[in-house]
Amino acid sequence: MAGDTPAPKGPLRAVPGTVFALGLVSLVTDVSAEMVTAVLPLYLMAGLGMSPLAFGALDGLHQGATALLRIAGGRIADRTRRRKLVAGAGYALSAACKAALLAATTPWSVAAVLAADRTGKGLRTAPRDALISLSCPPQQQGRAFGVHRALDTAGALLGPLAAFGVLWVAVDGYEAVFTVSCCIAVLGVVLLALFVREAPAEAPAATPAAARAPLPPVATLLRLPGLRRLCLTAAVLGLFTVGDAFLYLLLQRRLELPAGYFPLLPVGTAAVFLLAALPVGRLADRLGRRRVFLGGHVLLLGGCLLLLAPVPAGAALVIAVLALLGLFYAATDGVLMAAAGPLLPAELRTTGLAVLQTAQALARFGGALLFGAAWTLWGPGTALGLASGGLLLSLAAVAVSGGARGPRAGRVRRARPDPREAF
Repeated sequence: MAGDTPAPKGPLRAVPGTVFALGLVSLVTDVSAEMVTAVLPLYLMAGLGMSPLAFGALDGLHQGATALLRIAGGRIADRTRRRKLVAGAGYALSAACKAALLAATTPWSVAAVLAADRTGKGLRTAPRDALISLSCPPQQQGRAFGVHRALDTAGALLGPLAAFGVLWVAVDGYEAVFTVSCCIAVLGVVLLALFVREAPAEAPAATPAAARAPLPPVATLLRLPGLRRLCLTAAVLGLFTVGDAFLYLLLQRRLELPAGYFPLLPVGTAAVFLLAALPVGRLADRLGRRRVFLGGHVLLLGGCLLLLAPVPAGAALVIAVLALLGLFYAATDGVLMAAAGPLLPAELRTTGLAVLQTAQALARFGGALLFGAAWTLWGPGTALGLASGGLLLSLAAVAVSGGARGPRAGRVRRARPDPREAF
């Protein structure tokens, strides 16, 4: 039964059973999603003739065109207290979209299906993260999200391998990839229904004064200084975050990699993410989530600079770029959610996480459009150079603004806050 989900044993014994069950659901779902994601860049640009600008628009759509639905999904989940049900609807919609890809034969019909798939992701992400956040105390948020992201990334590791295997045995096997992906996505929905339990009811009395104000929920949440700062940081950095699909295309061009091996590039990123997610999450609990989050973007900048540098195009370049990209995800994905969770009242936890995810996704949507346009107009090298310069300036601005903060005048100082909960 869902309510009897046991806590895992061994190294994960400190993690609630809900976190582990959601990690398994994400693992299976990511196998399905990454099978498709691994072949899409070449399928669209080489197979269907999509331009870099059009692919940038599609990649932006993949990142954030349906981002506002995250807020709608979060609000529905908070109002109904049925976070599992809302998340399940999102997973089911994404599974249906894998089947719909079989009927999509033009770039923009594929784009329409991907928009619906992103709708499902937009609905499920915030409720899922709220279930994780509400299942453990504030000082263990980094560990919990690290475990979940590690399991999630195991799926991201297996997905491209599965796609590579299907393409290896099937001639022109994109349809076979989509079929297998759909079957695996359905399994993820079944696991969610059977093994994930709903978060316990919250006590409204614990709501801070800012959250009790007679304002709409989003406006109420944005009055919380910590959440405003998180949203601004995520948006500024997200605008200059180069999507991994573009980085893989750049690597493929530098190495002149055959199309059949292209799905293996995400495997290296996923392997590093898998190994680093839990240790980096625990490091963020101890060292501070802000430092780890900013450090992750420094690593991404390093990967971009390596692609710009006149170094030999060989195995060392591939390993270095994929390792830096994997560490970037380990230091940013779950860490950002772990930083936000303790700042939010329990009854608005899902909505608050959705607001933060929306700010980041919309920024990345704009960034993908700009990168695709720069690639089309001036070439990939110039586009990557502009993105790297923007990311460097953004990191400097965020670091300076964070370092300049101090206690506000006139406010009574209470006990020193737990550094593990600060951003």
